[in-house]
Amino acid sequence: MRLSVIDLDGSVAAQEPLRRRIDAGSAERIEAADLAGALRIVAGRRAKAELFERLGRRDGEGEGAPVFFYGSGDFHHVTSVLLSRVEEPVTVVHFDNHPDWVRFPATVNCGSWVNRALELPDVRKVVTIGPCSDDLVRPEWQFANLKAVAEGRIALYPWRHAPSRVWGRYGKADSFRQQGGHLHWRNLAEVDWSDFLGELIAAIPTPAIWLTIDKDVLAPADACTNWDQGELPLSHLLAAVERLAGERRIIGADVCGDWSEPRFTDPFRATLAYFDHPPCFTPTPEQLAINARVNASLIDCFQRVLS
Repeated sequence: MRLSVIDLDGSVAAQEPLRRRIDAGSAERIEAADLAGALRIVAGRRAKAELFERLGRRDGEGEGAPVFFYGSGDFHHVTSVLLSRVEEPVTVVHFDNHPDWVRFPATVNCGSWVNRALELPDVRKVVTIGPCSDDLVRPEWQFANLKAVAEGRIALYPWRHAPSRVWGRYGKADSFRQQGGHLHWRNLAEVDWSDFLGELIAAIPTPAIWLTIDKDVLAPADACTNWDQGELPLSHLLAAVERLAGERRIIGADVCGDWSEPRFTDPFRATLAYFDHPPCFTPTPEQLAINARVNASLIDCFQRVLS
């Protein structure tokens, strides 16, 4: 694999498992702190273009699958920038406590990047695994792209969630069935994980997959993030990466969900963060150490399966 840190917020480049590799030359650090203010929560057009340019100037292109770490989930829409560089049909497998599927506003932001990915010519499908968040309570009120769910372009598998109240008609799929005014989800906490992974892989329409992981899909014991968190066990996440790599070709991966202090240079992004984030807090060194430990586990897993 080719390991890179896009250093937007300082949260991962200084972590021991990544700093050691950067110092040894086995990981690359891409400086992007100057772009963070125009990328956090919502990507400005100019900042997005500049980030794309910096990514494109890397040496060693084509030598192994790229794996990117880039900090807070406030930047998860960086995934859509990374996917825009893919040049073959691909399925995105997305681990997250949030579906990131809102249709309005139609910007490149951390809550809508899945739609931007689906607009790319080579992205065939996005499979989202693990949400427990309130995004599913009344998804139509939150401008969820349920049309893509009904069409099979998004497959959503919550870890655990009550039925979603809806007014439209969306039919049924492997991940849900509609009964009256509710979508009843297939909660993964209630199924055999190995059996689910087998069904998931059989339904992936492309040989190539891209993995994107927001660590807020994990419980607080396994991550310290800027967002409300889910319940997916870390062991399940690692098992999924290994199984997917064994039966499909991983052409790239990215990881976010580290904690960093939200800093904004304009009131627009600050206001969005105020209403969308859970209450701000300052984590302890022990909480931040959890992220370094889990990132080390993910790096070790990627090294095994992408070698």
